[in-house]
Amino acid sequence: MDRTQILRFFYFVALLLITVRLFYWQVIKGEELQVMAENQHQKTSTLQAQRGSIYFSDGSILTTNKPTYILFGMPKVIKDPDFVAEKLTKILYDTPGINLKGEELVSYLQSTKKIKEVLSQDLYWVQIEKNISLDKKLAIEKEGLPGIGFENLVSRFYPEASSGAHLLGFVGSDSGGRPTGYFGVEGFYNGELKGSSGLITEEKDARGLPILSGKFFKREATPGHDLILNIDRTVQYIAEKKLKAGILKYGAKAGSIIILEPKTGKILALASYPNYDPGSFSSFPGDLYKNPVVADSYEPGSTFKVLVLAAALEEKLVESDTKCDICSGPVQVSGHTIRTWNSKYRPEATMTDVIVHSDNTGMVFISRKLGLDNMYRYIQDFGFGSLTQVDLQDETTPEIRNIDDWREIDLATSSFGQGIAVTSIQMVRAVAAIANGGSLMEPQIVKAVKTKDKMVEIKPKVTRQILSPETTKKVTQIMVEAVEKGESRVFAPKGFKIAGKTGTAQIPVAGHYDPDKTIASFVGFAPADDPKFVMLVRYTEPSSSIFGSETAAPTFFEVAKELFTYFRITPTE
Repeated sequence: MDRTQILRFFYFVALLLITVRLFYWQVIKGEELQVMAENQHQKTSTLQAQRGSIYFSDGSILTTNKPTYILFGMPKVIKDPDFVAEKLTKILYDTPGINLKGEELVSYLQSTKKIKEVLSQDLYWVQIEKNISLDKKLAIEKEGLPGIGFENLVSRFYPEASSGAHLLGFVGSDSGGRPTGYFGVEGFYNGELKGSSGLITEEKDARGLPILSGKFFKREATPGHDLILNIDRTVQYIAEKKLKAGILKYGAKAGSIIILEPKTGKILALASYPNYDPGSFSSFPGDLYKNPVVADSYEPGSTFKVLVLAAALEEKLVESDTKCDICSGPVQVSGHTIRTWNSKYRPEATMTDVIVHSDNTGMVFISRKLGLDNMYRYIQDFGFGSLTQVDLQDETTPEIRNIDDWREIDLATSSFGQGIAVTSIQMVRAVAAIANGGSLMEPQIVKAVKTKDKMVEIKPKVTRQILSPETTKKVTQIMVEAVEKGESRVFAPKGFKIAGKTGTAQIPVAGHYDPDKTIASFVGFAPADDPKFVMLVRYTEPSSSIFGSETAAPTFFEVAKELFTYFRITPTE
């Protein structure tokens, strides 16, 4: 083989290798390389959607947004990271960095070091700080630092601070760093509030700066929907003010008030304490986030008695003047002794007397008339053991034991609200059925959802009819007498017809009831003949008195007095 043939052979082999290599890069790896190239000269940014605002029923703002900014740097443009880092630290942390001592000096130096390290990375773009305020943005821009810029961001703003914290919830970040609502309305309506993110894609040069004549694509973000609540700003303020004062006065560990409109199920106020500030939720313990009104269960005690009596009246097993034939002393049930709360007994007490004097032996009499099957059915019909469907994310419900597991003693104790667990929202909804003529309503926080083009109102929803109007009138009259003649009568405002019932339930601890720790409550509605509101006040472990008649009842009546004025309800007597 001569030299020419050898050269031709190697030329052919080289050409073949080049062709194979080109095929590999252009065909087999072509798509992957194209993506890599685009990533190098294209920048894609997400446009955050404007989250919907939340309003009180009168249109005043409860939650909205405020402009904040992401502070970023471009390390390949910045010539002196030390100088830039020190300038930024002075502005971000409101300190000149001189005359600092101890922990303040250490914190200042660490912050400067951290920013310097970020700006010294071999990257085109780095995030330095998130949620920069407008004031700090303007101060940094005034310095004219090369390679430092801002991206728009929207943060949640709660002008009422901790007011309504438990009904609102808050906005945090999910696992992907996206703003997400948690708890309360923010969590329940997150899909409606969050909107849809937008997108910007643009070409950039070797320094990471946009090419003005390059390709540009923008998809606008779609803002979220606004929510108008049923929460009345004035009623909410009254409830929170009286609740905080009551907790301080009675030395309670916690407390809550819920007020709703019985005919519609609209929640007018929901207050719980201790609470937190949704705008700085991370500064508070996580166990404060859940809403005690919908998430905490408790034994309702004597407030439950009006529901059991209503069931017996509906079944025509007793009447208001039916006499109790076992009320002359303690009652024995399956080896257990049932006593009255004050060890006072009234032979031949009527059913009205049983409620007025909160007689446990009289309730055993009613439960025996009612029977286990009826008792269990009415417990379920009143909504216990199932969610109320209130539009708050953190609602839970305690389970009601299977009827096959109930014993005679369970039938007896449940008649006076022990051995059965409820939530405050379940309890106030059940009593609202007495106030509105017998309908079990779905509690509703949100009044309407406002989109760009229309307002979608949320209509009241009747879950089912439980009681007849005739029965509710009888129970209402008995509850009115309980207020006028019961233990809390001295606190009731004069001239107004109020239907109500106190409750004092011992707290189960390690298999037994602690006699010194109670849940004190009062539930009622007014005016009794045409109720405008139904309210439940609940205190956890009040220390000044264990009784609901001396703690929850006074708070109920104090709130009611202000509501009479606000709703322009005049005395009738």
